[in-house]
This record gives sequence, structure tokens and C-alpha cells, in this order.
Amino acid sequence: MVKVTIWGSLRSATDGQAEVEVDARNFKELLDQLETKSPGLKPQIDRGVSLALDGKIYREAWFTEIGPDSEVILMPYMIGG
Repeated sequence: MVKVTIWGSLRSATDGQAEVEVDARNFKELLDQLETKSPGLKPQIDRGVSLALDGKIYREAWFTEIGPDSEVILMPYMIGG
């Protein structure tokens, strides 16, 4: 199981939960599991989300591996330079 920290405004889609645990090995599986566990996240996931994995931010890195001890933070797309 992977512990996912839900960042900021996304928490409203998880009934205020700051952390959610899912069974996932990569970014795609994580998003699929989050949509199943917290259907309110689906609209934001469809618009786009970023994933901070062990301090590095990813966008659309579907098959990036996630270890069971990884620090995982889900947030809205990070835009800018």
C-alpha cells in the first residue's frame, strides 16, 4: 500500500482526508485507485494533476514506479516556470 498525501483543494474531494492509502505500483495505477476510492477526485484527475514522488514533481508520467515507502503527494497541475 502507498500512502498518498492529498494537497490543498483536492482534499474536498476526499471528504477532507489529508492522506489516502491505495495499492499502486505506478502513477497510472495510483490515479485509477484514487478515482475508485474517492470518485470526487475524477473531475480534477481528468483536468490534470501532478504527483510529487520523493521530492520530484511529475506530470503525466504514467509508468513512473512508486515504491511502498515513497513519499507521494497528489496536487493540481503545477503551472509556471
